[in-house]
Amino acid sequence: MALRFSEKEAIVAELAEVAKGAYSAIGAEYRGLTVEQMTALRVEARKADVYVRVVKNTLAQRALEGTEFACMREALSGPLVLAFSRADPGSAARVAEAFAKQNERFKVKLVSIGGKLLGPDDLSTVAKMPTYEEAISLLMATMKAPVQKLAATLNEVPGKLVRTIAAIRDAKEAA
Repeated sequence: MALRFSEKEAIVAELAEVAKGAYSAIGAEYRGLTVEQMTALRVEARKADVYVRVVKNTLAQRALEGTEFACMREALSGPLVLAFSRADPGSAARVAEAFAKQNERFKVKLVSIGGKLLGPDDLSTVAKMPTYEEAISLLMATMKAPVQKLAATLNEVPGKLVRTIAAIRDAKEAA
């Protein structure tokens, strides 16, 4: 059944809104997957706050205009499912990578992050990107390390003095 013009406008507006707020996007070929498999993909995507949608390529091209994912426009061909990360840059890549391991017919074709179109080989690199909480944790550990090492170094001087005096006392008591 063909879509009416108003339905097409609504799809383009919805996809454009999601793309404007997304951190990264994945385009994958889904040919040969069953409805149950696609449902499983959508369930996992919802858990990770990833927007997943199968859209006609012409509608997707119009929706991606003016967003940082406009670089994907020329590469949209064939039946593709689009996934947009809304929580962190690597969430769509993690969902797609895990799903591709379980379903060999699911093939990632496009990866886009920061206005750049990457190849499917870069999927695992994007998937390894830390979440917001992990990035903050790494930053705090990096900031804390020099202070902790300085405190340990400054504490070593009086500690060594105390150990030396204790050794001299033990030597005098033994003699």
